[in-house]
Amino acid sequence: MSDAHHLQFLMKNIAENTRFIRSLAASAGFDHCGITAAVTLDDDARKLEQWLQHGMHGGMHYMEKYFDIRVNPYKLLPDAKSVICFLMNYYPSVKQDPAAPKISKYAYGRDYHEVIRPKLNFILHALKEKIGDFHGRGFVDSAPVMERSWAVRSGLGWVGKNGNLIHKKQGSYFFIATLIVDFELEYDAPYTQDFCGDCTRCIDACPTQAIHDDKVVDGSQCISYFTIELKDLLMPGPVKGKMDNWMFGCDVCQDVCPWNRFSKPTQEPAFTPIPELLHYKREDWEALTEEGFKKIFSGSPLKRAKYAGIRRNLKFLKTGE
Repeated sequence: MSDAHHLQFLMKNIAENTRFIRSLAASAGFDHCGITAAVTLDDDARKLEQWLQHGMHGGMHYMEKYFDIRVNPYKLLPDAKSVICFLMNYYPSVKQDPAAPKISKYAYGRDYHEVIRPKLNFILHALKEKIGDFHGRGFVDSAPVMERSWAVRSGLGWVGKNGNLIHKKQGSYFFIATLIVDFELEYDAPYTQDFCGDCTRCIDACPTQAIHDDKVVDGSQCISYFTIELKDLLMPGPVKGKMDNWMFGCDVCQDVCPWNRFSKPTQEPAFTPIPELLHYKREDWEALTEEGFKKIFSGSPLKRAKYAGIRRNLKFLKTGE
């Protein structure tokens, strides 16, 4: 086979494999799929380093670890060639009772790690059946991977002023998952436009002024950090009187974003809201025992804060102290 014919053969396989991956993504229930070449994220490395130096990660010390791995896919997969990004919509079809302590929408249903990981494994298995043996690793917010950067590079959207990936047709209520593989594919053009424009709604609405004008979010000032990540039994001063009834997480910056007027209810059954989460009032949460919490929310993201964290958050909402 001549070099020209060999190249043509390889290109045909690349095109077929790319189409196959996109069809697998749809079959697995992902809403969008983008593909980009594996490269070192030099610009992102500089931004992450500055963010860490300013202490914007607060007590999230895991953000300091594996810095080189976060910005270098070859540290995760030595022969990495392609990064495949998937978006899964979690926007709910129903809202919480207005009197209920507020919970971030991503936590309405089952833990997304447990939902998305099997889907990535399904895609990896199907790929190996079709194209033979290769090396690949899947990630869903559980390893040092800069998902939003890869999503932008794969053409899925831009990063808004609130730090979230925004898809032009469906907003920002998405989980991001990635596959890194050691074979080439057809690559999507990176997303180079920013449609936030002069809008500052997320900045203006943030209860703790955690969002900066330069698209930097101070994680150490975010209500989500205080209600989920913080392990101290006491709430620090920056959020006193600013909780706005948020018991777990915070969606203010997404709720006010104009692009989320295009959000559509998720079609993933696993993200169907837990009934108690929608209707429990403060007194219901206060009466909930630890055994009851574990039984009802064993498969929920709320388990990350643990029973003690939820109790602390409730107390803080009630007393403001």
